[in-house]
Amino acid sequence: MTDQSEIPQWHVTEPYLNLHCLLGEGPYFEEATNTLRFVDIKKKQVHTVSLSDGPDSLKTVQLDLPVTVTANIDGIDSQDKILIGVKYGIALLDRKTGQYEYLAKFADGDDCDDSSARIRSNDGAADPHGRFWLGTMTDFGFGPFEPEGSLFKFDLVNKPASSLLATSKEAREATRTGLTIPNSIGWSPDQKTMYFTHSSDRQMLAWDYGADGSLSDERIFYQHPGAGEPDGFRVDTDGNVWHAVWGEGRIIKISPAGKVIGQVNLPTKHITCCEFVGTELFITSAEDDEGEGNSKRYGGGLFRVDVGATGLAHYPVKLGA
Repeated sequence: MTDQSEIPQWHVTEPYLNLHCLLGEGPYFEEATNTLRFVDIKKKQVHTVSLSDGPDSLKTVQLDLPVTVTANIDGIDSQDKILIGVKYGIALLDRKTGQYEYLAKFADGDDCDDSSARIRSNDGAADPHGRFWLGTMTDFGFGPFEPEGSLFKFDLVNKPASSLLATSKEAREATRTGLTIPNSIGWSPDQKTMYFTHSSDRQMLAWDYGADGSLSDERIFYQHPGAGEPDGFRVDTDGNVWHAVWGEGRIIKISPAGKVIGQVNLPTKHITCCEFVGTELFITSAEDDEGEGNSKRYGGGLFRVDVGATGLAHYPVKLGA
């Protein structure tokens, strides 16, 4: 394990926004409006806060199903519509009305059958060529998490937008199965490596990534030695990975060689993900009802800290014409 006294550290003592998310996740910076959006999976909410106007500007869209991740769509104003990961697949969310429609699902048939009901989406991301990758896992309320999740790749680029759901079987591919807690996905600055975190194995995997969406040469990029589980991450312009660690109250900075070279310390245990805004990290978290002191008080808060690094921009999802 890395000697923490030998690496740069940053310390955060209180949240920027103490809104007590049950499971805050998926922070996403919208540069055009200087706003940050993020989700609360358990409360089924999409939050947006203006970084110009401050915490009091928080706005919330309430959904009827768990929402787990968001992405911009190429050619569509993100203030109008965005892609979201939801219970049964990916959907198009109208941010003004709060209504959504499915673009593609994880499975065909009845959403209410036993196999579909047990599963929900988790984290995901658009790749450099507009495909959307999204993991699935056991939903809350179905007992312990089981190795029944998958990592899906949705390629909607060449599918007519008017009939995406009808062709969702052709648009999706389960690239990996038998997963328990699939988490963040990202790419190296040169777009030649794809990273994926499997939290329950405490592993971050890497593959050689092809422009056609192919993956090869799977290897373990980082094996976490602590008791906590690596959760969500973002990659900076130097190729370093800034990785939230659930249960340990920190973000670790991992070099392109897979070594921990920095750490952000936070006052609550369950850190879920982070997002770059300029040289700052905005960090989501989850409740810690069984904790004490600040960990319980600030659990589910949104935090910010300047780490002097700049993140890679998100890629937009591409939909058919």
